This record gives sequence, structure tokens and C-alpha cells, in this order.
Amino acid sequence: MTLIETHPQDTSRTRPGGLFTGYRLGGLTLPNRVVMAPMTRARAAAGGLATPSMATYYAQRATAGLIVSEGVQPSLIGQSNPGTPGLYTDEQVASWRPVTDAVHANGGRIFAQIMHGGRVSHPDTTGLVPVGPSAVPAAGEVFTPTGPQAAPVPRALETGEVPEHARSYASAARRAVDAGFDGVELHGANGYLISQFLSINANLRTDRYGGSVANRVRFAVEAVEATIDAVGAERTGIRLSPGGTFWGVEEKDVPELYTVLLGELARLEPAYVHLEATTDDEVLLALRRAWPGTLIMNPVLPLGPARTGRADADRWLGLGAELISFGRSFIANPDLVERLRGGLPLETEDAATYYQGGDTGYVTYSSYRHGG
Repeated sequence: MTLIETHPQDTSRTRPGGLFTGYRLGGLTLPNRVVMAPMTRARAAAGGLATPSMATYYAQRATAGLIVSEGVQPSLIGQSNPGTPGLYTDEQVASWRPVTDAVHANGGRIFAQIMHGGRVSHPDTTGLVPVGPSAVPAAGEVFTPTGPQAAPVPRALETGEVPEHARSYASAARRAVDAGFDGVELHGANGYLISQFLSINANLRTDRYGGSVANRVRFAVEAVEATIDAVGAERTGIRLSPGGTFWGVEEKDVPELYTVLLGELARLEPAYVHLEATTDDEVLLALRRAWPGTLIMNPVLPLGPARTGRADADRWLGLGAELISFGRSFIANPDLVERLRGGLPLETEDAATYYQGGDTGYVTYSSYRHGG
């Protein structure tokens, strides 16, 4: 694997003409450039099943150009948090169909984010010892059914096991398409399994998945390649957090690491790369130049003090992003696109209801025209 050339993008593509103009993403025509970012809400039923309330929640936000769902585990051992949904059983697939049907009935488009937690899990949540690149625990406490607990030491995957976990993203992607999703986003960010393989302190391996940059990007590339083989490049995206330190991961030589990764991904031609603003603008702009495909930009640090606003979106559209993702602003503003378009005030969500379950703070926010 070698560095790809970084060069200025075609200005006709990087100056898209505004947040509310249409965009062709793979086989989809998006009516605007607003993406609803994936956000864990911990409302799934027992067995990782989607619920009628989840159908309401996503359908309420279907005016987004694209919705990316909360993280969905591709296997039981891939589950990170309690209360999260899966896509590894027939029952889970069936439970998601009313959700995707509701989004489509409201004119929307939705990708499932496939999230393997790796070491960020707990036996009390899954009944299984978490796995990771190496036997190194995550920093801090993880969520469990009985409350936060210290992150356990994961079992280091044997070399022969690693491809199975890369293929688990592809298996979940097949089920996602069967469930009616328009595509999938691999969660390669925020300290979860793909991110752990990219790391220099969570990944201490000496085999072909560790050590050099070329080896550390291998798992991410194999997961994307397997997913594209399963459902097609037009239905496959990936989210990345260059330089992020979530759950204690550390990365070295971030520009080189991600330029190599983007070079490998470019030959596979996935639908998009979704970048988080987890490093400085200089690096992010270099990665924009290095990536020849569609870029979704999340302009502010996830769970940081700021929320993405119209000015952030316009700035990054001017800097060459094709699409802009908004996270927390969508929680209390199901009609966020309309509010942004009209310069209407935004409501602030109740942070206490992020993960507590139930409909309050989930489907109880109103649209502006209804007095929200």
C-alpha cells in the first residue's frame, strides 16, 4: 500500500451550490445535502429488535437528505451497549422492515450503521468476553445492564479469526438490505473495532494486522471490501475519526495513516467516506484532497460542546465536502432541514433522555409548524 497523490478536487464537485441542493449518492437522489448522523439512543427491545417507536423516530426525520441509523451490531459479540439493535438474526431483520418502510413512506432514505464494538463491551451485556486486536482494555467504564463498569480485558483475536470479524460487517449489510435499508455505513470511528485496529496502543499485533501502517489499515479495508462484495459499492460507506482518542485509542502519523487508508478505499470506490472533525483543519483538508469520492463531513467534535450549525455546514461545503452531517441538532428538531432552510430557531434536547429508554425525549419533539 502506498500514499496516493493529494491534489485539488474538481471545483464543480466541491462547490455544490448550497445545503439545500440535490445530490446523487450512488443509486440515490438526495433532495438536500443534510445527513442525519448516527446516534446511539438505546431504545431497542430485548433480542436487539427494532421497535414501533424507532419507526416513528426515524420517519419524523425523513426530510434529511440521508439518515444514518444508530450503530447496529453485526453479531452478539459485536454488541457494545445494552439496548442497541442488531442485524444478525431473522427476527431482527423483520423488526427493521417497519422502520425502513416508514422512512420511505415519508420520502426518506436510510443507511444502517454497522458497529462492532470490539473491546468496548462487557460480559454482563453479551454473556461473552469481548474481543479486540490485542488484550488491552479500553480506557474508562463501559455501559452494562447494571450500570457503568470498568472496561474488561478483551481476548486478542487469533490471526485466523480476524477475517471472520471483517466479514461480519458484510453479513449484517446483506441483512440490512433485506430489511429495506438503502445501504450501510461501517463504523470505523470512535474507538470501536475498526478504529482499534488502526490504533497503535489498542493494536499491539505483530502479524499482518499490526505494526506498520499498511498492516493496521488492513482490517478496515477487508471489512469494506467484503461489504462491497456483499451489497455493492453504491450501498457502502464508512465513518472515520482521524486522530480521535475515544475509549483511549491512540494513533500515530495520522496524515499518513489515513492517506494510505483512503488510497486503499479509493480503489474499492465506496459510496462515501464520512469524516469526523477529530483533528485539525490542515489534516482534514489534506484528507479531502486525498479522497476522490463523496465526502460527508461532520464539522464538530462528536459529543463535544458545540453542535453543527448552518455556518459550519456552509463552510465545509465551500471547503469541498459534498454532504454535511448533523447529530444532536436532529434530536429535538425532527424538521431540522426546514428549520435550517427558513432560519428558524432550534430547540435544545434534554440530555438526560439520550439513552434512558422510553418515548420521552425520543419521539415527543414537535416540528416548528406544530408549535415545536
